[in-house]
Formats: sequence, structure tokens, C-alpha cells
Amino acid sequence: MAVPRNALRKREKVRDWALRLPGALEEHPWGETVAKVDRKVFVFLGVDDGSHPLGVTVKLTDETAHAHALACPGAEPAGYGLGKAGWVRVPLEPAGAPPAELLCDWVEESYRTVATKRRVAELDARTAERAAERTAR
Repeated sequence: MAVPRNALRKREKVRDWALRLPGALEEHPWGETVAKVDRKVFVFLGVDDGSHPLGVTVKLTDETAHAHALACPGAEPAGYGLGKAGWVRVPLEPAGAPPAELLCDWVEESYRTVATKRRVAELDARTAERAAERTAR
């Protein structure tokens, strides 16, 4: 099964963003790609070999973001009981799938939900530093 290039590019942007977050690293349990912080998964990126449709799974505890994600074409609560804890699987391929920028926002929310307070503080400091640099220009 051929994987649409647009969906692959979107997945790669989301993966790159996830791995730039403080303490994030990539692992491959169960044959799929995940990003973890302090041994906890904050985004499931699935497989990119065409054996399954491309999608990302994130934990969204903000009610508005959660509802928005579920409103995307083909989105559904994550399997294995994870949906009960706020995890949502969002496909990348269908028409109307969210853009990479929105997916990255959801990945950051998922990270903030899963990460320790220390890691979130690192992210906030990094974000403030970047904002200050942009203002100084």
C-alpha cells in the first residue's frame, strides 16, 4: 500500500517537533514509533511502511482540544482503553485531516500532560527565551 507523500511529510514534521521537546526520545516498541519523555509515551506515531494508515495518537485533557481532535475526519478514541484517559488517534491521510502545525500543538499538550513539572518548566523557559529573542529583533 503506497503512503501519501503529504501524510508522510506531516508525520515527519510532527515527529521532528516531538523530538525537540525537552528530554524527548524516540523508541520503537511493538514495531511502531513513539516519542517518550522520562520513559512515558506522549505521542504514538505508528508505522510508516504502508501496512496501516498514517496517524498520530496524543493525550488531550483540554476539553476543547479533545473535542476538536475527535471532530477530525476518521479520528477516534485510542484503542486498548487509552481513549478513556483522553488519548485520541487522528489520521493524517483523509481530506480535511488537521495541518502539521495543529498536530504539533496537540503533541505539545500531550507532552505537558505526561511530562514531569521539571520538564514542563524547561519547555516554558525555552519558549520564553525564544519569544524574548523574537522581540529583540
